[in-house]
Amino acid sequence: MSHSWWYLSRSAGIVAWALLAASVIWGLFLSTRVFDRKPSPKWFTDLHRFLGGAAVVFVAVHVGSIVADSYVHFGLADVLVPFASRWHPVAVAWGVIGIWLLFAIEISSLAMRFLPRRVWHAIHLSSFVLFVSATMHAVASGPDTRKQTFELVLSAVLAVVMLLTMVRVARSKQKGSPRPRTRPPSAAPELVDAGTT
Repeated sequence: MSHSWWYLSRSAGIVAWALLAASVIWGLFLSTRVFDRKPSPKWFTDLHRFLGGAAVVFVAVHVGSIVADSYVHFGLADVLVPFASRWHPVAVAWGVIGIWLLFAIEISSLAMRFLPRRVWHAIHLSSFVLFVSATMHAVASGPDTRKQTFELVLSAVLAVVMLLTMVRVARSKQKGSPRPRTRPPSAAPELVDAGTT
């Protein structure tokens, strides 16, 4: 019996996770402006969108090939409904949740011009939940992710994501805190200067 679809699904799943991780990290680079405090060049945003779109493509390959595979029998309900699968139901459920979150994020990004910014931002913040669910799915369901190489990559990715997330939270708190006043609010600059001469 040929297991070509099974191997294709596993490899596409790993690539999809890597692209998703890269998209999340690059999105954090954009939001924290780690490289530069000035507005980022347009290609920074284009690369972020490309990584997200490529992740959608490889997720589609991952899901399509697992349905086509005859080694482990998956139906449409198994890959679209959480806990419907009999094969590692919890691990697969993490993946199903990730699929729905990924498509919600991508669709809202494509329709960003037609959505209120708060709505788009709230949906986009679920990228963190998506990253967690995709990582849990990868670790719990795939034998390939239990190898030392993947574990090292995973550890490095988690460290970078956590560090950048802390930087983003810290900077958002700085933006929200009131700035200290350097002169009395009622004094005009000319009066302050005149009083020192």
